[in-house]
Amino acid sequence: MPAVTVDDITVLPRVRRPDPGLVQGRAVRSVTTAPTGFEGEGFPVRRAFAGVPAELLDPFIMMDQMGEVEYAPGEPKGTPWHPHRGFETVTYIMDGSFIHQDSHGGGGVITDGDTQWMTAGSGLLHIETPPEALVMSGGMFHGLQLWVNLPRENKMAAPRYQDLRASDVVLLSSDDGGALLRVIAGDLGGHTGPGSTHTPMAMVHASIAAGAQMTIPWRQDFNALVYVLSGTGTVGEEKRPVRTGQLAVLGNGGSLTVAADASQESRLSGLDVVILGGEPIRQPIAWHGPFVMNTQRELIQAFEDFQAGRLGTVPPDGIQPFHA
Repeated sequence: MPAVTVDDITVLPRVRRPDPGLVQGRAVRSVTTAPTGFEGEGFPVRRAFAGVPAELLDPFIMMDQMGEVEYAPGEPKGTPWHPHRGFETVTYIMDGSFIHQDSHGGGGVITDGDTQWMTAGSGLLHIETPPEALVMSGGMFHGLQLWVNLPRENKMAAPRYQDLRASDVVLLSSDDGGALLRVIAGDLGGHTGPGSTHTPMAMVHASIAAGAQMTIPWRQDFNALVYVLSGTGTVGEEKRPVRTGQLAVLGNGGSLTVAADASQESRLSGLDVVILGGEPIRQPIAWHGPFVMNTQRELIQAFEDFQAGRLGTVPPDGIQPFHA
């Protein structure tokens, strides 16, 4: 899981541990295990939010962990061209490569710590697929795709594409140097990530060394979700055990604590988690397939607009999934 890292974590700015006498730590409300499934043309995913009430996830809608999988030659798969409206997709690649293109002119290759942040807004078509070289050679692939809801006033905003390179990510250390924190969006301890969001939120990828513990500040008005990418450890004030593929939903408070078990699988150096938080939108959701709207009428209109070609068309030079 290379993502982006540093040789010497001690040179990074440190996130000060909040004073427990002044800030209430967040306790764990629930821990759920992501079921496995397949997406697009058949690539394996873990459905991170499955079984969690929508009101606890708000403003987030869905998150898939893609891989971690070692593909044989000819096995890598992506998605064909498909539409979206009413939300944002965030694709974060930790290992391997993905090509993106959309009908609004956005696109590029994301790899090893890069993030593509696509605001579907009023609607577009897009495709995500591994490059031909990866399909032919096989290799490791590991990523996340997060769906972030848009409030009613932004659902029909103009589409937007952000290409966030690994070098743009803000790198921080926990107060004792035991954890590397990659801030992709939002603010953590006064340090702001590069992602520009319509909905106030934060997204952090943390790598916690075996046996280490971190306590970081977290906005009181945000919810707090901790998803385990790999490893074993504990979350929350009560040290609730978690492992690969599990999501912890935390309660109220101004800080959150995550710790890595001292003993990990031989291939792992610690615990890797994605920490998410956002300001709840608290609006009705009408969601079906690739469209996330507020009412059934808006949902029907989205399908009608797609079928009429009003969400865009595949560009003449549009990429297509490559099959070995």
